[in-house]
Amino acid sequence: MGAQQIIEQVIPQRVQAKPAVQQSINGLVVFDLSGEGGGQWTLDLTTSEGKVQGGSVATPKVTLLMTATDFEAMINGQLNAQQAFLTGKLKVKGDMGAALKLGQLLA
Repeated sequence: MGAQQIIEQVIPQRVQAKPAVQQSINGLVVFDLSGEGGGQWTLDLTTSEGKVQGGSVATPKVTLLMTATDFEAMINGQLNAQQAFLTGKLKVKGDMGAALKLGQLLA
C-alpha cells in the first residue's frame, strides 16, 4: 500500500477509532512526503471524520516531512517514529505536542 492510500484510507479509519486523539489535536496536519509516491496531503482533525485532501494549507498546526518510503515503513511498524525523528528521517514543523499525539494514529 502506497503513501497516498495510507493517508486517504488508513489514517481516517484510525482517526475514527481514536476520537480522543483527534479531539486533543484539533487542528490541521500536513504530510509532506518526498520521493517516489510522495506528495502533500492535509488531514483535518477539526472534524471527527479526519478528512483528507490533497495539497497543503498555509497555517497547519503541524507538518510532518519525510520520504514516502520512510512514511510507509513507519505506518507498517518497520520504522519507529521516535527513532525516525532522532535520526533526521522525520522532521516536524509546528506544534511538537500535536506531533507527539499524532504518533498514536500513525503507530
